[in-house]
Amino acid sequence: MTVNRRYVSPRRQEQARQTRRAILDAAAKLFVDPGYAATPLTAVAAQAGVAVQTVYAVFGNKRQLLSDLVDVTLVGDDERVAMAERSFVADIRALTGLRAKLTRYARHLAETHARQVHVMLALAGAATADADAAMIWRKNLEDRRRGMEMFAADLAATGEVLVSQDRAADVLWLAQDIRNYDWLVRERGWPVERFERWFVDSVAAVLGAPD
Repeated sequence: MTVNRRYVSPRRQEQARQTRRAILDAAAKLFVDPGYAATPLTAVAAQAGVAVQTVYAVFGNKRQLLSDLVDVTLVGDDERVAMAERSFVADIRALTGLRAKLTRYARHLAETHARQVHVMLALAGAATADADAAMIWRKNLEDRRRGMEMFAADLAATGEVLVSQDRAADVLWLAQDIRNYDWLVRERGWPVERFERWFVDSVAAVLGAPD
């Protein structure tokens, strides 16, 4: 029996990736200014230099475009690699000692916040008035909390954490909130290195103190 296999051209795949990237870049600009609610998909298409039908074909709807934009700005690329399988996670797991692990995570956190601060603050603002944006914002918060649960478990294995794992996850979740970066680095003008030290010192002080 002859099996017909669909041939996918590498050139076509690359064109599709470039189109997707152009749409995401356009959304990153316009969802920040003039804002998510004020930006129709026709404007995103025009900014990206594609037909609006292409935007629908790639993302389906505006909510999915926003959701994918948040995911891409979080990890820095459009690769299908789970967060737990990213290289910085392996780096942290390979380290021993509470402060060493927190220091490596703080560097990752600062790099991530610098990349996504504009999009995430725009999302937070849009979430106050738009149901789709609110759902994506809430999902992001919940995903981050689950990530901090895993991080708290890794830190607990050092034997240096004196609080419950649940409290450790709460502290990590609060300290890594992007609004801390916004206030300290963007508003107060802290150097990134000071922000990273603040994160490590603040979290280590709480996690190393008994309940």
